[in-house]
Amino acid sequence: MSVNRIAVLSASGGLDSTSLLLNFLAAGYWPHLVSFRYGQKHALELEFLGRNIEALRALGHRIEWRTVDLSDLAGMLRSSLIVGGSEVPEGYYEEPNMLSTVVPNRNAIFASIAYAWALSLAEHERATVRLGLGVHSGDHAIYPDCRPEFFQKLIEALTLGNWGSERVEAYLPYLHLDKAAILQDAIRSCQTLGLDFDQIFRNTLTSYAPDGEGRSGGLTGSDVERILAFDSIGRIDPLPYLKPWEVVVAQAKDLRQKFESVQSK
Repeated sequence: MSVNRIAVLSASGGLDSTSLLLNFLAAGYWPHLVSFRYGQKHALELEFLGRNIEALRALGHRIEWRTVDLSDLAGMLRSSLIVGGSEVPEGYYEEPNMLSTVVPNRNAIFASIAYAWALSLAEHERATVRLGLGVHSGDHAIYPDCRPEFFQKLIEALTLGNWGSERVEAYLPYLHLDKAAILQDAIRSCQTLGLDFDQIFRNTLTSYAPDGEGRSGGLTGSDVERILAFDSIGRIDPLPYLKPWEVVVAQAKDLRQKFESVQSK
């Protein structure tokens, strides 16, 4: 039987793609998640994603999930996020040292594979498929493959390079939003779905340098951005840290202040 509301989502297990998954479920879509092992140091994120998928399926939500093994890329690409790379830097997200966390062409690779799956689903189900990517404005300064102009050109190229592309529609609802706004969207989706927001986001992993249980000291750029987002909406991050919440919030604010002070000079 054909399903008319199908979505394909590139999913990492982080805050952004989990929020987008909830967005799709709240809108009545049947999500097809594709994740990637590319030699990332924080591959624990996929275990966290699995926990949420299992919990959502137990509640009756229909979710497909595939993981693509691209681990051979680890020996080809240079990035502090990849096994064998330099140490993941600490600091505010927009500081120059965060450039080491760039993984060359990562979003183009992931989006291309997700688009191919969307095309195949569109043909098989004879339906329009929505392609979801959770990229957001907070990433624009450091990651060139998160900028709106990049995705505009990428979607144009994928559309031109495939038959049947009229059946795939790109959906990037967070492209001009910050992480706080993404969390607000997730809260609304959880309310629509009757889900416990804290339970869901306890099983999301954002840190580039977590320990074996997913905890971190809250000092990498991705940590700082997440901590500040939760603090700005008046919520405590349900994900445990190695230090008390009050301490990691103070750290994050201090790192932001130091960065802004340097920028103002």
